[in-house]
Amino acid sequence: MKLSIVSTLYQSEKYIDEFYRRSKLAAETYAGESYEIIFVNDGSPDNSVNIAIEISKIDKHVTVIDLSRNFGHHKAMMTGLAHSSGEQVFLIDSDLEEEPEWLTTFADIINNSSDLDVVYGIQNNRKGGQTEKLSGYLFYRLFRILTGIDQPDNIVTARLMSRRYVDALLMHKERELNIGGIWIITGFKQSAIEIKKHNTSPTTYSLRKKISHLVNAVTSFSSFPLVFTFYSGLVISATAMGFIFLLIIQYLSHSSVPSGYTSIIASIWLFSGLIISFLGIQGIYISKIFMEIKQRPYTIIKEIHNSGGDNV
Repeated sequence: MKLSIVSTLYQSEKYIDEFYRRSKLAAETYAGESYEIIFVNDGSPDNSVNIAIEISKIDKHVTVIDLSRNFGHHKAMMTGLAHSSGEQVFLIDSDLEEEPEWLTTFADIINNSSDLDVVYGIQNNRKGGQTEKLSGYLFYRLFRILTGIDQPDNIVTARLMSRRYVDALLMHKERELNIGGIWIITGFKQSAIEIKKHNTSPTTYSLRKKISHLVNAVTSFSSFPLVFTFYSGLVISATAMGFIFLLIIQYLSHSSVPSGYTSIIASIWLFSGLIISFLGIQGIYISKIFMEIKQRPYTIIKEIHNSGGDNV
């Protein structure tokens, strides 16, 4: 099979029909009849999966993977990639903020290079309001600083990948995954192309989810927070020892200990807060180890629908 198109479904019922129609046309233009379209239902609360199943009943090229619950966008994408079989795989969101017609543009670039394995989109101007733009700006810069991974700003889901790259991507088995970082560390030659992402729906990422996403991303790829706590402890200890030495000098020279009840209380609160924060950082890493050693599947498939309604 020449091409696999993989997309996830979550609150997508308004977009599925048009997305399917445009994806089918783009696939047939590029690959003829040698293609498949894979929808992964990530526990969508609306009617998305039923609409997709009806499409699969009339089109043998369409497969619907229905997950048992919502596992998250990144894990759903990895599940779809694991079930793809195309020589090239086009990963794209189904909400039409990314255009299925980009397939042709991406394919022209990847096919005109002998050693290029990935073509992906980046936004020149991030969509959304000032809050979304600011949070995105801070996320990418903090991620690069704390992990050392050179992930481009405003990267989007849409990407055309070779089979060998997808197979390498699927070798990553962590349960608490951040797919953006994995895209980069998998390696191979990759090329970015500027695109304009449409604004068809409000983001489902609240501020709390964005902060959680950043914490998960950083702790998945870097031990910097742990190293930072170690060196912070050294600096605090050295500062405390210097202060104690100063108090001893003052006591010997003035025969009295300097007063300062307020500063003492403030110092206790400060260092207590630091201790709790540092323990929290270690707790995050311990929780990740706890999740990984249990080796639970990162998604569970309830049912697979394809080929005229035959279910697996």
